[in-house]
Amino acid sequence: LEFRRVLFRSITSKVAFSHCGDPTVILFMAMFIVGEATFITGFADKVGALAVRLSKGNTVLLLVYTMAAVGLLSTVLSNTGTTVVAVPMILGMCIKAKLAPGKVLMPVAFASSLGGTVTLVGTPPNGIINSMLAQTGQAPFSFFEFGLIGVPLLVAGLVYYGLIGHRFLPEGRQMDDDIVTEGQTRRENKMYHSILIFAFVVFMMASELMPLTTAAILGACLMVITGCMTMREAFRSVDWTTIFLFAGMLSMSAAMAKSGAAAIVANAVVSMVSDPWMLMLVCCALTALITNFMSNTATAALMAPLALPIALASGISPLPITMGIAMSASACFLTPIATPPNTIVLGPGKYSFLDYVKAGWPLQLITLLMCWLLIPMIWPFHP
Repeated sequence: LEFRRVLFRSITSKVAFSHCGDPTVILFMAMFIVGEATFITGFADKVGALAVRLSKGNTVLLLVYTMAAVGLLSTVLSNTGTTVVAVPMILGMCIKAKLAPGKVLMPVAFASSLGGTVTLVGTPPNGIINSMLAQTGQAPFSFFEFGLIGVPLLVAGLVYYGLIGHRFLPEGRQMDDDIVTEGQTRRENKMYHSILIFAFVVFMMASELMPLTTAAILGACLMVITGCMTMREAFRSVDWTTIFLFAGMLSMSAAMAKSGAAAIVANAVVSMVSDPWMLMLVCCALTALITNFMSNTATAALMAPLALPIALASGISPLPITMGIAMSASACFLTPIATPPNTIVLGPGKYSFLDYVKAGWPLQLITLLMCWLLIPMIWPFHP
């Protein structure tokens, strides 16, 4: 991907390959190592066994419980951080439940993104939208005001996968202890070391005493230093397909933004409508479409300046339009590159691009309709 963009001069080679060192890419690599160490020491197995006991062996209930837990954590923590911390525990749970990880990880990633829509700090697009409103002299949304629509979206995701959506998830190979520990010797005598290091990483991420990437890198180093795993095991634990896919798509996002391709398409579509309800639908649908192939932060930063002037010139409140953009930028479920949580579960879940489309399109449609119909009821076009 980088070679094509450099070849056609959409972006320079320096910009294209600089994304390989992006903090989120480094975060992914470090947390793959931390997660693998929890398996080698048996910690993930213990957590997984506890989750299976609580669900009493009901796999659908296990899925909903896990989605709810991750979704609630994502309301106040970074959805990226929440997902990378949760993945090794979920894999341990799948081992004990003899359940294919593909039956759990994708909905959990979606729940993480939906949970992030509930508060100002849950996901970057919410902060972007508030900044845009403040720059135009509008009163920004309060910290929990996003939850007026974010909570219904999260609940809709839980209900959908609990009742129907689990049937659309791909069939996959179950995990077992032999597969996870292939080529290793268990180091259960190091379990408490891995527990303390894992808890340290989670605490630092939650308290924001350290940046996410710094906490993850330090945790990965400590896992090796304390003997929870070897350097060879640490290197083998990284899913390099996920790493290079995410880094490559960051460069594509940069190319779309720098070349103006996304702005041209968005401006052409948005400028054609003026009716409030149609403007709302177009902004939500276009945001959801673009953000499935571009950074959701960049998409929110692109769409808000286009829609705000149209809303103000039409004499309608900018609040429903901007809230629709914020929610649609996070509610994206059609590709593994739509959000970091979607990318994180790609390798562990052994998913293909088509798996996301099959399992995600109904929820994409549900959230789009909810945003279009409910947001103007909460924040009217003409207050």
